[in-house]
Amino acid sequence: MTETILFDPLLPLPFLWAACAIAALFVILAVWRGLAGWWLRGLAAIALLLAVANPSLQQEEREPLTDIVIAVVDESASQRVADRPDQTQTALDDLRAAIDRRGNTDLRVVRVGDDDGDGGTLLMQAMSEALAEEPLGRIAGLVLITDGRVHDIAATPDMPAPAHVLLTGQPDDWDRRLIVRNAPAFAILGEPVSLTLRLEDQGAAPGTADTAPLEIAVDGGPPSRFEVPLGEDVELPITLPHGGMNVLQFSTPVVEGELTDRNNAAVVQINGVRDRLSVLLVSGEPHPGERTWRNLLKSDSAVDLVHFTILRPPEKQDGVPVDELSLIAFPTRELFIEKIEEFDLIVFDRYRRRGILPSIYFENVVNYVQNGGAVLVSAGPEFAGAESIHRSPLGFILPGAPTARVVEEGFRPGLTYIGERHPVTAALDPSAINPGEDGPDWGRWFRLIDVIAEPEATVVMTGPDERPLLLLDRVGEGRVALLASDQSWLWDRGYEGGGPQLELLRRLAHWMMKEPELEEESLWVEPAGQTMRIIRRTLDETVPEVSVIGPDGSETILTLEEVSPGRFETLWEAPEIGLYRLTNGEEEAVIALGPAAPKEFEQTIADGTLLGEAVAASGGSVNALSDGMPSLRDVDPGRPASGRGWIGFTPRDAYLTADISIRPFLPAWALLLIASALILGAWLREGRR
Repeated sequence: MTETILFDPLLPLPFLWAACAIAALFVILAVWRGLAGWWLRGLAAIALLLAVANPSLQQEEREPLTDIVIAVVDESASQRVADRPDQTQTALDDLRAAIDRRGNTDLRVVRVGDDDGDGGTLLMQAMSEALAEEPLGRIAGLVLITDGRVHDIAATPDMPAPAHVLLTGQPDDWDRRLIVRNAPAFAILGEPVSLTLRLEDQGAAPGTADTAPLEIAVDGGPPSRFEVPLGEDVELPITLPHGGMNVLQFSTPVVEGELTDRNNAAVVQINGVRDRLSVLLVSGEPHPGERTWRNLLKSDSAVDLVHFTILRPPEKQDGVPVDELSLIAFPTRELFIEKIEEFDLIVFDRYRRRGILPSIYFENVVNYVQNGGAVLVSAGPEFAGAESIHRSPLGFILPGAPTARVVEEGFRPGLTYIGERHPVTAALDPSAINPGEDGPDWGRWFRLIDVIAEPEATVVMTGPDERPLLLLDRVGEGRVALLASDQSWLWDRGYEGGGPQLELLRRLAHWMMKEPELEEESLWVEPAGQTMRIIRRTLDETVPEVSVIGPDGSETILTLEEVSPGRFETLWEAPEIGLYRLTNGEEEAVIALGPAAPKEFEQTIADGTLLGEAVAASGGSVNALSDGMPSLRDVDPGRPASGRGWIGFTPRDAYLTADISIRPFLPAWALLLIASALILGAWLREGRR
């Protein structure tokens, strides 16, 4: 309980001070005149002034409040290496025991884990949030248990009490780190791209070697091994093996004694793009659909198109001298012998054998396909006749053989069961799907070349009576396709509503040029932060479970669900950033979440320099736990809060007022009686004299 005297004047303060001045003047006058009762008059004036000042006695019932010490515990990834988890837990236990012995003090523990993404250790943000939740008048001190590697030092809050750092780690800690200085996001296939890497040792490294091994693996394949100098930037030329996303993993073996292997590897993802796609389009004769192919291929700025149309076949003899014609001679030898390997795709559009291309040239085309090239045949009525290119050596690799019959009737192209799952035709035009039995509601075509599909061919589209319309096949390292109709241009003209002609031919051409997103059997991941969308495309009805191997070697088994024909997906929240390997049947994929090297492992050697500057203003200090746990002391505000082997907290003596009572110091009548008695006493004393 505490008591306080309060004043609540009955008159405004200016009048009260004026009354005090008048009373003092009368007392001085009485002294000057030598009146014997001047002091009694002065006491009477004081009693009257006290009555006007209206004094009262305030009594407070106070409940003392405990002091608060906030402990911010760093539990980020860099704090989980070596013996730091044990150091952290031991320090926290010792601090809790010391706080208990101190008495009248509560300990608030705030734990800081890894930031979402790659923000690093946000220790100061956690401290700010903890301070915002507690009354500042009760905070006696702050303790940070960390390795000193924080990434938000600019967000350091104002500290209302001494803050101290308990630094984990050992003086002899050292670590080897692999750094990717620069890596492009895109690279041109077939051209080397330069990456800059660096291997460096941090901390108390042994320093016994000048070089270290570096292993490089692409898409999880077998690694290549090199020796590179330590502490120097190394320029490394890399040629991407395929289009699409290429995942390059660089690693150096773990050396005994280093802190962690988490920064011994770095992952770089480079998207391989083709500089230019070279396409050779050979049209056997002018026809309405010829322009369709040309427009499709010319609409893509990345395609270099070479187009020849046979306008004057050898059998056409009209007597006009060749040197008087404005036509360009078909450079057959140059295209099909000398430069055939430069083309990514060869399209035969209604081409017929007329003696222009001898059999040796078609044999060269077959070899071109078997070595990785692509041939697309858009067939017209000539494909069913005696001049069909199927009767050339090219027929050995085509996915369908003509029956010599041409079907001339209207029909709507449809998808086979495989076609609904194949990436070339799957979900080709969802808005045109008719829920009835008629299939896609596309415009009709009016000609189909009847063919018999080869056993190994894949039929994805059909015409009337389920006859094959679009056939695909793989030959050696290459691919071939046969479109058994020359009427796709009707879709382009919008006849009867048209159809997805542009998208169909675009997918077909890109599938033949082996674009990764159009592979029938594929596994890939679409990351969003630490969330993986795992996608498996297949022609099968079911897929096995997918195995995910995390950066720490742990395995997670996930089940995929079919979201559309031939497409299976699942969403999975990855526990941490790093390199993940996925396996589903024979398909494998590698994905890197986060940056090439996580920020938590850029610097792993404990260092309190950064935090030391931040806590110095509060009078705090940095204390290495390797030297032992410091003791706790109470210090006055403004005094040094640390010393050799000890850290100090400031007692706050905070309290909570439970009750307040106010009563008059003396009743008014008592003060009036006292004043009257003093005045009477002064009069009697002066009267005797």
